[in-house]
Amino acid sequence: MFDRKEKILIVGLGLIGGSYAQGFRRAGYYVGAVTRSQESIDYALENGLIDSGTNLPDREYISQFDLIVFSLYPKTLLSWIEENQAMIRSGALLTDVTGIKCSVVYEIQGMLRPDLEFIGAHPMAGREVYGVKNADADIFVGANYIVTPTLSNTPAAIEACSQVGRILGFGRIVKLSPEEHDEMIGFLSQLTHCIAIALMNSRETEHLAQYTGDSFRDLTRIARINDKMWSELFLMNKKALLKEMDLFIEQIKKIRDAVQADDLQLLQDMMRKSTERRICFDKK
Repeated sequence: MFDRKEKILIVGLGLIGGSYAQGFRRAGYYVGAVTRSQESIDYALENGLIDSGTNLPDREYISQFDLIVFSLYPKTLLSWIEENQAMIRSGALLTDVTGIKCSVVYEIQGMLRPDLEFIGAHPMAGREVYGVKNADADIFVGANYIVTPTLSNTPAAIEACSQVGRILGFGRIVKLSPEEHDEMIGFLSQLTHCIAIALMNSRETEHLAQYTGDSFRDLTRIARINDKMWSELFLMNKKALLKEMDLFIEQIKKIRDAVQADDLQLLQDMMRKSTERRICFDKK
């Protein structure tokens, strides 16, 4: 666990990193940042998101922080820790916001100095916009927050990572193994993005925009996608995602075959089942 005397560093000051910074600073913590863009540092300082920041890793600066939150693309995160972990103070706790875990958490824990500890976390919140200028800590309020401990993590680190979720206002904090997380995220997040991408690539839609209703807009909201980040996430979670894609293809083929065969009963059965299952996802 940590208190307000301890300093928090955000590495990667985009939408999520900036929102973390704002949330921690609102809660009374000293917040620093490392990010490549000096413009992002300047904006965050001018708008009260951080107390200090730098666009270059610096030992004197980085070594003052007790908790480091990495908001980076997966491969960039791995490279950053490999190259810069010598700058981190002994005993510091490291965590992240990355959307995949197995190919990140175990590799980091395997390369990390023995006097440091890394524990994975995933805030299930975001927007279809990017950059620190869109940061808003309110996106976390009431959202789900997943902690992904391994056998290498201490009870103190697990509790501290859970505390991060409470400080930022998440509504539900759960613990999953990295394997459970990646299987779940393959279905709930990555497959849904695949479906939205496939819909938008199925046919030219510009001339249809003036005719569409809410159903198409709602279903394709997440098709406005960060191609660099999401392509990494897809490929680094390939096994789980392919399994979910195969299950979806099986179901879409089942619907297609029912339509082709004029199978009214099967269509209605599938629709009733989907309606029953959807209820549990409705926000209370």
